[in-house]
Amino acid sequence: MITREKVNEILDKIRPSIQADGGDVELIDIKEDNVVVVRLKGACGTCPMATLTLKAGIERILKENIPEVKEVIAG
Repeated sequence: MITREKVNEILDKIRPSIQADGGDVELIDIKEDNVVVVRLKGACGTCPMATLTLKAGIERILKENIPEVKEVIAG
């Protein structure tokens, strides 16, 4: 089972890298089908690389640490 605490623990580890570029990430929801919904904030909210950050960065790291995660989407 995926818990908010576990997801936030992983997000806290990658947050400094995102904040270094003027952005942040916030956990919005964990759906029943193990899809994690996050919101990119600050500079990341309008950055053209936001999709790459979301999929190649945040999603990859969450899946490595929590194998039950199926996908990470912006919400």
